Amino acid sequence: MARVTVEDCLEKVNNRFELVILATERTKQLLKGSEPLISMTGNKPAVMSLREIAAGKIYFLEDDKAA
Repeated sequence: MARVTVEDCLEKVNNRFELVILATERTKQLLKGSEPLISMTGNKPAVMSLREIAAGKIYFLEDDKAA
């Protein structure tokens, strides 16, 4: 995978705002020592989280309760 783009991620996450939240939370997890779900060395945690989202490894769980 050469470059990860927002469009790649939006194929998996429909909302740009949810994408930002999801990528931020996953980046925090990676910074705290979580194992990457894809094998790409040399990437910064933010890039790694976007690559994981684009690969379909990270996603939101839908909440059954509507506000």
